[in-house]
Amino acid sequence: MRTIHTDEIIKTIRRMCIDANLHLSDDVKTAICQAADTEQSPIGKKILGQLEENMDIAINEDIPICQDTGMAVVFLKIGQDLHIEGMNLEDAVNEGIRQGYVDGYLRKSVVRDPLQRENTKDNTPGIIHYTIVPGEQLTITVAPKGFGSENMSRVFMLKPADGIEGVKDAILGAVRDAGPNACPPMVVGVGIGGDFEKCAIMAKQALTRNVNERSEIPYVKELEEEMLEKINQLGIGPGGLGGTTTALAVNINTYPTHIAGLPVAVNICCHVDRHVTVVL
Repeated sequence: MRTIHTDEIIKTIRRMCIDANLHLSDDVKTAICQAADTEQSPIGKKILGQLEENMDIAINEDIPICQDTGMAVVFLKIGQDLHIEGMNLEDAVNEGIRQGYVDGYLRKSVVRDPLQRENTKDNTPGIIHYTIVPGEQLTITVAPKGFGSENMSRVFMLKPADGIEGVKDAILGAVRDAGPNACPPMVVGVGIGGDFEKCAIMAKQALTRNVNERSEIPYVKELEEEMLEKINQLGIGPGGLGGTTTALAVNINTYPTHIAGLPVAVNICCHVDRHVTVVL
């Protein structure tokens, strides 16, 4: 059995929080650059060019890509043969987030109580999802999520009779309602199946997938491609000012569900689709 000390986890998450907020992943950067070349609207092309410039400034000056450095979402895949020693794992994850946001001079956006609204001043606690997997490795994905786009996300509890056309209508309706508020061009994460909370977690996790990778399930792959095409025909465009690039990708995850239900979650992300993965 392999052992990892929580000191290493803290150090890793600290670095990941800073990296994710300063540097977009290569797949998202490439998608924005390609969109700038193919966008048909002059103002849309200009906005995409400004997004490219913004990415370069963030890298060269070591400053956040966006002023909203998000609420830290952390996915942990824990090998069942791995032993973690030191402090409590959840406390360690939050300590890594605290150090990353404080030491990285990232905006602290978390309030301790949803109604009393007192800022925690270190961006903790994060949102942590745990999965037990075979092996003895720890896979950490840090995905800071801004709330301009998060507020535009939706959960639909469809009827089975609504079928795939109902799913399509839900996805398009969520994006249409989001409009410019989600800071397009967007990445659209979709979870289909499971139950109320499972579909939402799947949608969030879908945002961490490479924007150039399609589902391995043939009908889901076709649905991703169709939805991307239809979303880009809505005319919302970069910055919501019109154009042919409303979304960079539609990533869909599915899971078995109950005979009486068809849950669908649409988790929208702005063009700053931040995610970093490290394997320890």
